[in-house]
Amino acid sequence: MYISISPQKTGAAFSKSAGDFVSYLEKENEGKSPMEKEYFFNQYKDNIQPYEVIKGIDENTAKLKAKEPKYYSITMSPSQYELKHLHNNPEKLKAFVREAMKEYAGSFNREINGRPINVNDLKYYAKIEYERSYKSNDMAVRENKAYSKQIAHLKNELRKVERGEISGNTRQIEKEIQKLIRDAPYKIRGKVVEPGMKKEGLQSHVHIIVSRKDASNTYSLSPGSKYKASEVEMHGKMVKRGFERDRFFQNSEKAFDKMFQYNRNYVESYAAKKMLSKDPKQYFLGLKSLGINEKKIAFKMIRQTGLQLPVLHLPTNKVGFAYKQLKKVIEAGIKSSSIGY
Repeated sequence: MYISISPQKTGAAFSKSAGDFVSYLEKENEGKSPMEKEYFFNQYKDNIQPYEVIKGIDENTAKLKAKEPKYYSITMSPSQYELKHLHNNPEKLKAFVREAMKEYAGSFNREINGRPINVNDLKYYAKIEYERSYKSNDMAVRENKAYSKQIAHLKNELRKVERGEISGNTRQIEKEIQKLIRDAPYKIRGKVVEPGMKKEGLQSHVHIIVSRKDASNTYSLSPGSKYKASEVEMHGKMVKRGFERDRFFQNSEKAFDKMFQYNRNYVESYAAKKMLSKDPKQYFLGLKSLGINEKKIAFKMIRQTGLQLPVLHLPTNKVGFAYKQLKKVIEAGIKSSSIGY
């Protein structure tokens, strides 16, 4: 499960409306009948119309300054293993989001009227999307880049030959193009993976728009706070502040596993991903300590990045190199979403 939190996108200043973002999230509904469309939902209601989302967010911005984000975007992207476990069932995905948003509320170190924040204090809207497209920074696109560039050059040359602008052997150029296509490391149905191409497999994920202000339009709730759980004295009173991202990510993962009896592998866990970032050597040793079956599953997930897995049984002086290589493998997979983090 890969979860990210981003503030409202900025330009010269924050937009006064969530309209552009909501329109962007409607892209998969283009050309579909009302019965085929995917609608927004919140904690208690389904089939929420886009205009209701825009109105709900735009009217919930009391006393926010021009330089403060009016909403945050949360993206929840289950792995293909998790989606397969759910049979890609959108109702189960909605149920998970509703449980995860309870964890989001509980991760604020704040109180409202003397009680902890709960999900009813949030104003949010969520929407499931079923497709993802390759971006220029995806590993598959980057590793195909040299091949794509040569193919584009040869195709341009082929057109010039066919128009009689230059001399050349069209059959030979076509053979060179086909060889480059065969040699390219990443292809989908015989085509070289390029930006904009739709990814294969289960790609369901959820976008959530959550207002910066609480549902009463009174209190400001920022998950982007630089403060973790702490207290500070303000106007002679001790006030709680902060948002615990680690708690939100870990508890959401635990909620998924408990709800759906999902047996999470080591490399899928948030704790392991954090270990990779902070202490890759320890991460590597954690992989070595897995049981045979767990290790097989873990390595299968890693190999889906398309990179060579380092050999684990190495002399001591080679371990440093190996875990650095392994870190590179895992991070490439995370960034490209090829193992669905």
